[in-house]
Amino acid sequence: MRVLWASEEPLSIQRLTDVLNEARPLAYTTVMTVTERLRAKGWLERNKHGRSYRYSALRSADDYTAELMEQALASSTDRANALLHFAGRLDADEAVALRKALDAMRAEPDTDPYTADH
Repeated sequence: MRVLWASEEPLSIQRLTDVLNEARPLAYTTVMTVTERLRAKGWLERNKHGRSYRYSALRSADDYTAELMEQALASSTDRANALLHFAGRLDADEAVALRKALDAMRAEPDTDPYTADH
């Protein structure tokens, strides 16, 4: 996903494989399988380009991070306490950003606080 998030254009499986192989060798079929699974889960879209497909991200890195945080909270037996521990580990700027997001959600519950400032 990081490769697609960093790309300004949709990428083919071959291009994805080439970029990923700069870090460690991966088989073309492995990249294709994982890419198709991510598409099936709604993370990627695929568009025909000549004889192949090109893939692009449908969801952002921020969406992914939020989903991971939700999964972590779901594993807790006490969500409120887990949130308190998490908030206690934030630096000052992060705490301010969290407060702004919570205030925005309280003021307008149907708006997305993340897109308001970005």
